Amino acid sequence: MTTTDTLDALRYPVGRFAPIPLGTAQDRARWIDEIARTPAIVAELVRGLSDAQMSTPYRPGGWTVAQTVHHIADSHTNAYIRTRFALTEDDFIVKPYNEVEWAKLADATQVDVSGSLEMLRGLHARWVILLRSLAPAQFERRFVHPDSGPMTLDKLVQLYEWHGRHHAAHIRNLKTREGW
Repeated sequence: MTTTDTLDALRYPVGRFAPIPLGTAQDRARWIDEIARTPAIVAELVRGLSDAQMSTPYRPGGWTVAQTVHHIADSHTNAYIRTRFALTEDDFIVKPYNEVEWAKLADATQVDVSGSLEMLRGLHARWVILLRSLAPAQFERRFVHPDSGPMTLDKLVQLYEWHGRHHAAHIRNLKTREGW
């Protein structure tokens, strides 16, 4: 395995995001169930970790465990808000954010992730209620991300189901490698 392959495996432990064109009701139910589980999974993964462990990057050049948890909260907050805009505005255009710079802000570098875990619990509780209430046609609602282009809510749900698993795997793999 080359250094690039090794770094890619560390960077994408569950593989790169690969959406399907349009999910079925069963697909969506499974994705939403995974989104519902994400806060508990992340909380369990970081339970009992020391400040030093929370300050450890999951890969060379990557975020620390704490930054990763804070990033999940930031990213999923943006996704929830985008969901609401896509449902209430036609031709909604996403306001992107610089996740790398957000991860450097004081609140995203703190080893105490309790606030982000609380955010995730409440946010996901509301988001899941909203997602489970949608009619199949609502998942076809379109919006535009300036960097990614046109998207549907169906693709957004797939992306954030993947996103939670992706970052949970970063933390899980680091704990395994380090023997925590």
